[in-house]
Amino acid sequence: MNSKITIPIAIVISVIVTAGITYSIDFEQPQISQVSDPEIVYVEKSDYFEGSQNIKKISSQEDLKKILEESAVFGGGFFDNRIFSTRAMVDDAVMMESDGFTGAPPPAPSMPTEAVTKSESGGADYSTTNVQVENVDEPDYLKNDSKYVYIVSQNTLTIIDAYPAESAKIILKIALDIESQYIQNMFLNGERLVIFYNGQSDDEIIPLYDFVPRRSYSQVTHALIVDVSDKENPTILKDYSIDGYFTDARMIGDYAYFVTNSNIDHQYPRLPVILERSVPILTPEAFYFDNVEQFSNFNTLTAIDIFGDTINSETFLMGYSGSIYVSEENFYLTYQQNMPYGFYEDSARDRFFDVIVPLLPNYIQEKIRQIQDDSTISASTKWLKISEVMQNSYNEMDKNDKEKLFEKIKEALIKYDKKIQEEANKTIIHKISIDEDKIEYVAKGTVPGRLLNQFSMDESGDRFRVATTLEHYSQYQGTVRSNSVYILDGNLNIVGGLDNIAPDESIFSARFMGDRLYLVTFQQIDPFFVIDLSSDKPKILGELKIPGFSNYLHPYDNEHIIGVGRDTKEIENGRVQQLGIKIALFNVADVKNPRVVDDIVIGDSSTYSEALNNHKAFFFDKKRGILSLPITSDVKSLDEVSSAKMIAPEYNRWSGFYVFDLDKIDGLNIMGTIAHSSEDSRYYGMGNARTFYIDDVLYTASEGYLKMNNFEDLKEINSIKFENTGKFIEYLKEDLVR
Repeated sequence: MNSKITIPIAIVISVIVTAGITYSIDFEQPQISQVSDPEIVYVEKSDYFEGSQNIKKISSQEDLKKILEESAVFGGGFFDNRIFSTRAMVDDAVMMESDGFTGAPPPAPSMPTEAVTKSESGGADYSTTNVQVENVDEPDYLKNDSKYVYIVSQNTLTIIDAYPAESAKIILKIALDIESQYIQNMFLNGERLVIFYNGQSDDEIIPLYDFVPRRSYSQVTHALIVDVSDKENPTILKDYSIDGYFTDARMIGDYAYFVTNSNIDHQYPRLPVILERSVPILTPEAFYFDNVEQFSNFNTLTAIDIFGDTINSETFLMGYSGSIYVSEENFYLTYQQNMPYGFYEDSARDRFFDVIVPLLPNYIQEKIRQIQDDSTISASTKWLKISEVMQNSYNEMDKNDKEKLFEKIKEALIKYDKKIQEEANKTIIHKISIDEDKIEYVAKGTVPGRLLNQFSMDESGDRFRVATTLEHYSQYQGTVRSNSVYILDGNLNIVGGLDNIAPDESIFSARFMGDRLYLVTFQQIDPFFVIDLSSDKPKILGELKIPGFSNYLHPYDNEHIIGVGRDTKEIENGRVQQLGIKIALFNVADVKNPRVVDDIVIGDSSTYSEALNNHKAFFFDKKRGILSLPITSDVKSLDEVSSAKMIAPEYNRWSGFYVFDLDKIDGLNIMGTIAHSSEDSRYYGMGNARTFYIDDVLYTASEGYLKMNNFEDLKEINSIKFENTGKFIEYLKEDLVR
């Protein structure tokens, strides 16, 4: 039996929501404006939306239509006591008490995969993609197996016989017959590649209020499984396609997991479908959430067996997914909370009646109450009368009394604005368990603030840890920022946390290592924090303040960590100027007093490294003590580097790699540079810069070259140019992909 609940819902004619919501109230000269009456509509609420926060299954295409219709009736939201408790001030969060640190060193960190064992006829060891979680591979445009290097770029696949380096050569370069011209994501597993690219599907629909069917194109993601056992004749074994735009992927064992985002077409809604070579093979089980979030997107998680025919998928109706974190057992989808239609308008009204009115003198409150209780006048007329009462009362007040009243109201509004914006600005986290082809939804949680990237998250045992930046805008304080760390249990309930870290700053990088979190925030200087996570009550163990900031933190060992970012200096008016690329080695053995072992700055503000924004461009091998960083910069800022002078003056740009000897005792020492700027005056970008090794050869790749240099002295062994070969590009003769 269906239970029906009748709830009044205000239908707002127009809504404008911006990132920073401001509520302007001029106490000295109140502005009176004409406000149209909101229409109050009473609707019956069905079993689809009860505000339970539970996950519910979408049983059919018809069921999907009804869910979307009902959510539209509710303006994208519905009654929910947990979130819409705006009639009372939210209690201050309780700061967790800190346990004393025992002084015992943390367990050794989970190090990114650096080397694997030899493959047949390849090198004895070799490096792989720099990943966050051990045994969880991440997609990239370049992969190697100790002998062969595979590269996808634009719509081409290149296979290079790279070992031994002296005889390295391109053995295949083929163009895939696909609509996408920008392939960037690929996995390598044995002699199988999984290549992801975005394409388009087309359907015929009749546009709203039209009568002629027209083509409607929507995004789809293709996952190609390619057999490369015959390097000169690769074979496409599978061509899976699924609705939505490719978001991210991971590979665990023989299974690849990938997420796609597909927009909701409210006129012609349909569930995502998986096809193999254009033939439908699977409709994923679909779910939605009984909550106030705006439904804008299907997020689909798909698992495919790289060596078999098994495929499974589930899709979730929710907001756009952002950063993901994946362990060997769980997949975490995150995104910023989307508040329902009309939320901010309700907040502005509640702000006045719940905060301002109770602080006014009693006689003014009584007059406002009488006006509000008058059912014979419209809402706009009520506001005109209320504002007139307030203005007349202010004019009769003593100046000092009025100033004290305004100051009291301002303080209350600052607190209210902070609470309401913290309630709105949250990160949603969905936890999904994965085990080969088994996908099972586990839990949903929320944390205040926003994530920086995937390194803001970590799973440790039955705990999930996140670091967020919280910010809100106040008309009296401007933008106010702080940072927090939260500990969540297996059901994503917050069980501990640490608030108000580095007020007025933002997180620029984070790295979880065992029972420690290393956190870098920045505004004018670079506070480097060491945070204890050995219990559910995190505490700051120590901090270090130095000029500059780190965009990426990489583990060296359990007592040292490497930071890559920018140097800075303070200039006039309290401003900060960004300078060159800064590499720093931090010693955290004394947790109360972390220190910089050594640092070095490359170039000036014109200098850039892809490693600032993409950890896959960062290379470090602890066994050899080698660090390689891609660099592009104006030549004049690199005058001390002899190889930088090879570039033609008309371009005035150098691109290549800086290679360092890195030791925890001696710090950083530059070994040399590997130039990827062309001697024929052509400048190649470094947007896809990567470093890896096979045995004693250091390989560096850019858009223009693959270069092979000796580890010991960086002497060039061989070089392969990727572009402008002047040769025909071969096409696959069979299994063309569309």
